Amino acid sequence: MRSILAMLTLALAGGAAFAGQPVGVQTLAIAAPARTKPLAVTVWYPAASGGQRMTAGDNRIFEGTEVLRDAMPAKGDFPLILLSHGSGSRALGMAWIATALAEAGFVVAGPDHPGTSSGDSTPEATPKIWERTEDLSAVLDGFTTDKAWHGVVDPARVGVLGFSLGGTAAMEIAGARASLDAYIAYCDSYPAMMDCRWFKGGRGFVNDEEIKVPPLDLRSIDRRRFEQSNRDPRIDVAVLVDPGLATSFVPASLAAIDTPLAFINLGSSGEIPVAVLSDELATKTPGATYRQIEKADHFSFLPLCKPGSAAMLKQIGEPDPICGESPERSRADIHAELVDQIGQAFARMLKDGD
Repeated sequence: MRSILAMLTLALAGGAAFAGQPVGVQTLAIAAPARTKPLAVTVWYPAASGGQRMTAGDNRIFEGTEVLRDAMPAKGDFPLILLSHGSGSRALGMAWIATALAEAGFVVAGPDHPGTSSGDSTPEATPKIWERTEDLSAVLDGFTTDKAWHGVVDPARVGVLGFSLGGTAAMEIAGARASLDAYIAYCDSYPAMMDCRWFKGGRGFVNDEEIKVPPLDLRSIDRRRFEQSNRDPRIDVAVLVDPGLATSFVPASLAAIDTPLAFINLGSSGEIPVAVLSDELATKTPGATYRQIEKADHFSFLPLCKPGSAAMLKQIGEPDPICGESPERSRADIHAELVDQIGQAFARMLKDGD
């Protein structure tokens, strides 16, 4: 990974040596006008000095990454990458890729999206993509107005990285618009897909407790909000990993996107779920790129699992194989390729203020 990061650094910073740079982490509270309280935002960045060593994202299931809590940020006008996590996760669930990008010379900031994060997730909140894009725009507002980040973040170079439902938000903040009728038709045709099962499951999570909720009728969603444009013109590039709502985007909105998009699907041809299959999205979006990560699956983007986690999750009744390992390829190897692909996309499209 070090050699990959060194190459990314050369592309990004004209040879400045950030590969292997210590990474700092802070947790910020950033005001979001559409929310009832400030967003909890985790930010990773090239560190200059100080800080307390810790393992970010470590828990009983997943391995974390070594960082320096509250270290002083390095000076350098680094590009800013906004993170949008998957449904039912948190920003720390992307700590492995955020740390790698910070080592390569990016500042990476991810909010925990209320209503669709770990321990705070309901079917009713899940399709409200406009709330996620508003979160991302609020984080961008915070970094461009807070004097503490002046001379650290370059407001003229901003990217967004989204996974799964976060990929949907990343697409929409770049200019894509979704059709509610198309999304309803998708769940009618593919009721076994994870998101469609979630809507019918009758359960949710509030304050880290499981609750019973009525099944969600997608026809009850606010059509105007669901189909509105959520574009933020300050976004210069978007990287989308297995973006949700893949069958629901309006082709005309894709054709009008002038922000460079890089689509990445996890899996080999014929094995990628229709819910996130993005090859046609890439062909409909001017200048977009498309890559597949062979012998991976949707859960490969999650952090590395600790030994015994798969058995523990099965024992407690977790329905999804979030710690499943392919006999053909380890998650660590898949992560290394993802660091390469994602890092190269941002280095190429955010270089020199383009």
